[in-house]
Amino acid sequence: MPYQSQLRPGSFADQVHIVTGGGSGIGRCIAHELASLGAHVVLVGRTEEKLQRVSGEIREDGGDSSYHCLDIRDEDGVRATVGTILRDHHRIHGLVNNAGGQFPSQLEQISARGFEAVVRSNLLGGFLMAREVYTQSMKGDGGAIVNITADNAGGMPLMGHSGAARAGMDNLTETAAVEWAASGVRVNAVAPGYVLSSGFDTYDPDFLRQLLPGFRDSIPLYRLGEEAEISAAVCFLLSEAASYITGQTLRIDGGSSLKHHSPLWQPAPARNRKRFEGFHRSVKPAVVTELEAEGKL
Repeated sequence: MPYQSQLRPGSFADQVHIVTGGGSGIGRCIAHELASLGAHVVLVGRTEEKLQRVSGEIREDGGDSSYHCLDIRDEDGVRATVGTILRDHHRIHGLVNNAGGQFPSQLEQISARGFEAVVRSNLLGGFLMAREVYTQSMKGDGGAIVNITADNAGGMPLMGHSGAARAGMDNLTETAAVEWAASGVRVNAVAPGYVLSSGFDTYDPDFLRQLLPGFRDSIPLYRLGEEAEISAAVCFLLSEAASYITGQTLRIDGGSSLKHHSPLWQPAPARNRKRFEGFHRSVKPAVVTELEAEGKL
């Protein structure tokens, strides 16, 4: 079964789109959907094995893909890689700034080195990619950029370094949208809430077993999101249907950013927990499968 995108087939035919962090998780899903809609997808990431695997999946499904190994925090490397992509494909129509990472920790326990590493991954790297794609291609030919941030409304306890970086990316999105509008470039952001992504597999399983049910209980829609529900919004923002949208951050979080906790209102299971599961190659994190089997998620 192919990818079940809600966009028109061929929406991105003859276009070139870069997806950073495309070797796993939400980035992998976005890459698959873009390719299913006709784009040549350029995967960017640090681990060649992951990039090879996803690029191979896309080709098996009839899509078109290539990849480049790159640490997006490396300014010279970013500049050279974008130049190589342009040499091979002549134009870049879209950029999805998805790469990033963090680790759970209270602020008082985060070292300067740890804080800087997260900020460089989640903010500096995205800036470098956007700047080079703009100056080398989109400044003359236009295009669309979507930055993946996070649900940082009201702070991010245990993820303060990531929250600070993501807030910076929200503001950078707005600034770039204003400065680059004259070049026909739209810049938006998507802020996922708790999503059933392979990213969960990078955390301690016991830590997640304690937290995930609580995550669900804090969401008005009473469930975690699917990768395809994030990808659908990203692809929409890259598409012509979003031609009058720029400088916006779209929260896709089941309502969790509404901060609805109150002694006057207690969360309860939502009647309609229907999901959009368009990604035909989606694989749930192991801990999520276990919790669902136990009836705890």
